[in-house]
Amino acid sequence: MEKQPKEKSSNNKWIALINIPFQMGIIILAFTYLGMWLDEKYSNGSSIWTIILSLLSVFLALYNVIRQVKNLNK
Repeated sequence: MEKQPKEKSSNNKWIALINIPFQMGIIILAFTYLGMWLDEKYSNGSSIWTIILSLLSVFLALYNVIRQVKNLNK
């Protein structure tokens, strides 16, 4: 009977690990599209908002991955 809780815990960790790339993709995609929208709306032909927000989104996504992996190891 002790194996079932351990297996269930292991399955939950795999589900969390599988979700990480989707979360990264959503974060990066959303910030990049926001940057593109801001460039179309407020920029004079440059893509500065897209560059800034896409780089920021990569850092936020990596921070999110590190935070989730730390929580899984507890």
